[in-house]
Amino acid sequence: MLSYLANPARFMRFSAWAAPITGALAALLFAVGAPWGLLFSPADYQQGETVRIMYVHVPTASWSMGIFAFMAVASFVGLVWRHALADVAARAAAPVGAVYAALCLITGSIWGRPTWGTWWEWDGRLTSMLVLFIT
Repeated sequence: MLSYLANPARFMRFSAWAAPITGALAALLFAVGAPWGLLFSPADYQQGETVRIMYVHVPTASWSMGIFAFMAVASFVGLVWRHALADVAARAAAPVGAVYAALCLITGSIWGRPTWGTWWEWDGRLTSMLVLFIT
C-alpha cells in the first residue's frame, strides 16, 4: 500500500476522497471529546480545576513531538531517496508542528502558574519544547 501511494498522482486521487472523511471524523470526535474533557471531568483533589488543562497540554506535547519526528523521517527519506513527496510532507508538517509546540508552551504556562507559582521554569522539558518551537 505504501509503495502504491508513493506515486503522486495515485496519492492525490486517494487523498481527494480520504481527506474530507477523516476531517469530518476528526471534527466529530473533537466535538464529543472536548466537552467531556474540559467540562464534565471531575476536579483533582490536589490540583483542583487546573488539572483539566492537562487534557489539552499533554496531547499537544505528544503531537508536537510526533510531528517533528515525522519531519525528521520524511526529510531523511527525501535526502536519501530523493522522493519529492517526502520533501513536500516535511514542509507541510512544519507549521502544524509549530502550532502544536506553541499550544504546548502556552497551556504549560497556564498550568504552571498555579501549580509551580511561576509562568516559566528553565527545566529541560520546557526548554527543549521552546527550542523545537523556535526551530
